[in-house]
Amino acid sequence: MDREDIGASVSGVSLLTPAPSKRAVVSQRTVVLETPPKVGKFVPPPSTLTHKIVMGSAVVIPFLGVVAAIALCWAYGFMGWMYLAMMVIGWQITGLGVTIGLHRLATHRSFDTHPWIRALWVMCGALSVEGSPIVWCATHRKHHEYSDHLGDPHSPHLHGESVWGMLRGFWHAHAGWLLSGYWTQKDLDRYVPDLLAEPWLVRIDKLYYLWVLATLAIPAAIGGLVTWSWEGAALGFLWGGLVRVFVTHHITWSINSVCHIFGSRDYEANDESTNNFVCGVLGLGEGWHNNHHAFPTSARHGLRWWQFDQSWYIIRGMELLGLAWNVKLPTDRQMLNKSLH
Repeated sequence: MDREDIGASVSGVSLLTPAPSKRAVVSQRTVVLETPPKVGKFVPPPSTLTHKIVMGSAVVIPFLGVVAAIALCWAYGFMGWMYLAMMVIGWQITGLGVTIGLHRLATHRSFDTHPWIRALWVMCGALSVEGSPIVWCATHRKHHEYSDHLGDPHSPHLHGESVWGMLRGFWHAHAGWLLSGYWTQKDLDRYVPDLLAEPWLVRIDKLYYLWVLATLAIPAAIGGLVTWSWEGAALGFLWGGLVRVFVTHHITWSINSVCHIFGSRDYEANDESTNNFVCGVLGLGEGWHNNHHAFPTSARHGLRWWQFDQSWYIIRGMELLGLAWNVKLPTDRQMLNKSLH
């Protein structure tokens, strides 16, 4: 495991240690930007009606699926272990695709692996229905550049300190930002030139809507074939598809909202990121968010023995099997220097 301070950056966005000033590398030129302000009028970039309809559907339709699932359970009782298993297994596969594939591997390059394994993890992330992989990574790198300052796509701290402002900020960080222009104004050449140079990733990204179709069709097909009925297909679509997408979405979105408000802070990170135990467990290790913002390229987010980090356990297992290398971790000195205790 690589425990050296590499000062990693991609397209000028620091991925290891947040800095008081921002640097951007464009066409081999280094441009020094001023530190983004934290105060000022927050005005998210505008988006098109089409974008709002598409993103709104991605938020509302899984929710309606959950309502339907609750209604069916209320009327007919437990639907069966198979459908619950499809939901849980699907959440694990797609959730880990986000945490390991899109986040720690593609966005932060926390470790290296074989190209086919990189592709597999990213495809699992695409099945989460959280947006195309390349745009997801670009948006997340932008979040780290401006975290909790003006320019951050999903900070909960830019809407004022009143109760109404805090509620608006929470909703914006959780899901409201998806309806804004932050998702459509991608700036890919600046934030993800390294990913655009990987043909396999570009191909996966261009097929994103096929992954969306597959993530709903696969559980429907399993349910239909196992029970040999349309009812089984419908319940597979409902539980393994819509309900699972809802669960995965809101766990991921809680990292943006809950983990920038509620929890503890162990390290200096130049923002309001927190460590939250519930999100740490449900988020497969992502809820140790203050740790992550303090050491963004660390493959391990749960830095203490009791901080459950399922994604890290899998990465560590891959390393022991020779399937991962150059695994990055903060040094004891780095953790001591940034410690708030």
